[in-house]
Amino acid sequence: MDLRDQLFQQATTEYAEGVSRLVHSYVRSKAERDDLLQEIWLGLWRALPTFRGDASLKTFVYRIAHNRCVTELTRRKPYHGSDDELLELEDNQPGPAERLVAERKSEQLVRAVQKLPLGLRQTLTLRLEGLSYAEISEVLGITESNIAVRLNRAKERLNICLLGSAK
Repeated sequence: MDLRDQLFQQATTEYAEGVSRLVHSYVRSKAERDDLLQEIWLGLWRALPTFRGDASLKTFVYRIAHNRCVTELTRRKPYHGSDDELLELEDNQPGPAERLVAERKSEQLVRAVQKLPLGLRQTLTLRLEGLSYAEISEVLGITESNIAVRLNRAKERLNICLLGSAK
């Protein structure tokens, strides 16, 4: 197994779930998520020969994922569906009432995050994936102080959105 194979396996093993959550914040349907994930992993595979180790593998992976997501958003037509479509649960398995409440809250949060402006959504999603301010700065190409501002604005908007819908 050569270095490229090792790095790809490490990236898919360590960051697959995080990249999947990142993609989920950009697109709504499962089919779109699956297509975008496939594009991201293909893009990573193609880009690995250029990986020099100047950045961590984590930031390299998230930079590629971020760029692919932004490219997809610019190519896509605006979403004109109703918000009612977003209320459907992907997991139709019956469960206890507590699980249903938790799932609805989670879906409400995902919808609220998806409604944030792109810059705020990118920053918040990367932070929720555990990237440091320095790593987010490297992925997005903005200063760490700008990241702090964006995170505060994202939190304020989410509070307004979530508290407003609870009434």
